[in-house]
Amino acid sequence: QVLLVESGGGLVQAGGSLRLSCVAFAHTFSSYTMGWFRQAPGKEREFVTAIVWSGDSTYYADSVKGRFTISRDNAKNTVYLQMNSLKPEDTAVYYCAARSLRAYSDDAREYNYWGQGTQVTVSS
Repeated sequence: QVLLVESGGGLVQAGGSLRLSCVAFAHTFSSYTMGWFRQAPGKEREFVTAIVWSGDSTYYADSVKGRFTISRDNAKNTVYLQMNSLKPEDTAVYYCAARSLRAYSDDAREYNYWGQGTQVTVSS
């Protein structure tokens, strides 16, 4: 079992930055692929970014490429999402997710564990 706890959300003006953190309570955090997804009101949950177990490979949705950066610290059981140049359309609840396989996936159905979510609101 893996417990994921996100933090770092909040209200920011367009063009600003936020850093989300996700702490995983798991014995084998380093074996999980970690991802961030988001869900805006009235919309389906969508893939944002993912990082493989080693941190060597990262993947991004086109909508955030060049603005968001995912990273992980396996010694701290933590994955981060640095969000720069935020836009109002980035407003959503952001979820951290863990996949028990080491291969990358952008499909939410392939992630086994989810955090409770943290709200990010970008004002124009």
